[in-house]
Amino acid sequence: MSLRIAAVLGIALLINSCADSSQKVGHPAPVPQRVTETAKGEVKSYQLALFDEARNRAVPITVYVPGSGAKLNPAKRSNLKLAILNHGYGSPHTGYSFIAYNLVAQGYFVASIQHDLPKEARMPTTGNPQQVRRPFWERGAQNMLFVLQALKKSNPELDFKNLLLVGHSNGGDMAMLFAHKYPKLARNIISLDNRRMPLPRTRRPHILTIRSSDQVADDGVLPTAAEQKKYAIQIVKMENMTHNDIWDGATEEKKQEINRTINNFLKTK
Repeated sequence: MSLRIAAVLGIALLINSCADSSQKVGHPAPVPQRVTETAKGEVKSYQLALFDEARNRAVPITVYVPGSGAKLNPAKRSNLKLAILNHGYGSPHTGYSFIAYNLVAQGYFVASIQHDLPKEARMPTTGNPQQVRRPFWERGAQNMLFVLQALKKSNPELDFKNLLLVGHSNGGDMAMLFAHKYPKLARNIISLDNRRMPLPRTRRPHILTIRSSDQVADDGVLPTAAEQKKYAIQIVKMENMTHNDIWDGATEEKKQEINRTINNFLKTK
């Protein structure tokens, strides 16, 4: 994760500003936008300083939409499905833009959540992970639920029936816990090498998990071959992909491989 230090420092500055009382907003308030030219068209991104009053917690997000998204009328924008992106522990929420850009090209309105805030207690590295890290996953699941509810108020024209959750590592654990707690809210969930929280054994939401070549999931996290068949859960192992390759710093070849796998899954679901 040392390669991400500069990015983490940058996002820390953003979060500090978002956590300031002057930035507390119950509804999205866009700040200056950035337009990025991708192979499949322009993507517009901007930051929102959301604040969950019920938990007294800042929930910063970055939104990614088609470059023409600001000009689309609600009727046209209603075709955009919502995707919520969840970063790995110690990584900035802006570190997965290659996935966000790809999802926008697939017809999604993407919200990437910053789950870790400055000065918070660090996640434990000792003890039973499924016990000592559970409060962090619970907090992440509540962040996702809050963002979903906030966007329903501010962007009611979006397609919320086809909610997609994507999470890397600890963010994948959060997404899997969300699926356990709110099985009817998400249609599809993609885990990028989560290792601790068991995948729900269910057909809804539909589940894809992409596995790295250097990390092993805890016992019981991944379904057996029989369970994969019964619940149509897809497991894709990438032989030349390490756990820490899953971010914007990966090679173009590896990022393309991840996005192809995601797109193939979404086409069948």
